[in-house]
Formats: sequence, C-alpha cells, structure tokens
Amino acid sequence: MTPWPLVAHAAVTWALVGLIWTIHVVHYPMFAHVGDAFERVHERHMRAITPVVGPLMLVELATAAWLWAAPPAGTSRTTWAVGLGLVGLVWALTGLFAVPAHSKLESSGFDASAHRLLMRADLARTLVWTARGVLVAWVLVRLLGGGATGADGA
Repeated sequence: MTPWPLVAHAAVTWALVGLIWTIHVVHYPMFAHVGDAFERVHERHMRAITPVVGPLMLVELATAAWLWAAPPAGTSRTTWAVGLGLVGLVWALTGLFAVPAHSKLESSGFDASAHRLLMRADLARTLVWTARGVLVAWVLVRLLGGGATGADGA
C-alpha cells in the first residue's frame, strides 16, 4: 500500500508544477503589457497568489522531509534526498531572486530589469519544480508498476 505522505507529496508537487507553469507562461509575461495598471495588477497578483502557493509549498517541504526521514518501502533515502534538495533549491531561488524582484516591482512600479530578473528566476524555479514532478512520477510508476528493486530501488 502506498503511504499517505507519498500520495500527499505527489499531489502537492504536481499542483505546484501546474501552478508555476501557469504563472511563468501567463501571469509574469503579462506584467510587461498592462501599462498604467501594473501596480494594481501586481498587487492583486501578490495578494491572490500567496495564500494559494504558500500552504502548498509548506506541505511540499514537510512531506519531502518526511519521505527523506522515513522512505516508503521500495524507495531509497537517496531519491528523497535529491527531492528534498530540489525543494531547497526552489526555496532558495524564490528567496534570493523572485522575492527581491517582486519587491523592486512593488516599490518602483514596472521596471524592465526587475521583470527580466523575475522571469529568469521563475524559469529556473519552473524547471526545478518540473524536475521534482518527474522524480515523484518516476517513483510512483516504479512503485505502482512493480519496478522497484527493494530498499535501494526508486
């Protein structure tokens, strides 16, 4: 039987993968095209997105740590260490690049260089989250398909 932390982790990781791709492809590019409405649009985006993404990121972090500390049967601690490392990378990219870019956009209105920084940081986050999604999907396929090879499997 698949343990609930793995199910919760897979669900929240893939919710975040879908969310980050939507933000990267739809929301952030629009910032460059809203003109005088930028401050209002940015403020509304920040107010609306934080209560959506914040809890999901916390659940992802908690379940990633749980899976690393207590790997489900048929998975390896190494797999979950990689997954937890990728979560840490997402948080680092968010804190070191995305948050400062948003702060600059919030304080000075639309700024092309801050927007470029946001887009670059977000592309990195999008790719890291996608890699996390692939890792989790790979584990699930191995577990559900019977492809795991014991404790050193997935």
